[in-house]
Amino acid sequence: MNKHLFLVALISMLAACGQGSSSKSADAGAGSDSEIKMIDLVTTQDGSALKIDAKLFDTPAAKEFIATGKNPYIGVEAEILAGKKKFSLYSCVACHGGRAEGAVGPSLQGPNFKYAKNATNKGMFETIWHGTNGGMGAKGFGLMQADPPDGLKPDEVLKVIAWIRSNSAITGNE
Repeated sequence: MNKHLFLVALISMLAACGQGSSSKSADAGAGSDSEIKMIDLVTTQDGSALKIDAKLFDTPAAKEFIATGKNPYIGVEAEILAGKKKFSLYSCVACHGGRAEGAVGPSLQGPNFKYAKNATNKGMFETIWHGTNGGMGAKGFGLMQADPPDGLKPDEVLKVIAWIRSNSAITGNE
């Protein structure tokens, strides 16, 4: 009988140890997923830190961008077309023109930008996400409209930028 109780206790302890170690490894895995290496983003308005929830960078392209500042969608035709649709859907055409050449709002094609930082994809991302002092409102998810949250997600912003760059000699990844 004592051997039987000892064996049951030993099995229970081993099972508990196995559960503890697997939950620890799951926690470690979750930690590494949530600890995306992120470049520093700043607002176009005043250069203050721009905080965006890392969970929004949920595609391989968005993760690459937030780690490097480079837009992997530059030159990718399917993503450029998706960006063109978002550019129209969010009424960017009304101010920036049908090819982002400028209308009421400034040209986004360059080489001369109203905001010099827009020559880079990081800079243009910051401007689109958080808006400007010059009249353009934030287009970033949750900033454009808070309740219910609406706006462009990081992956969508990258597609819009890819479309804008397709109309220009500047790739923004230089």
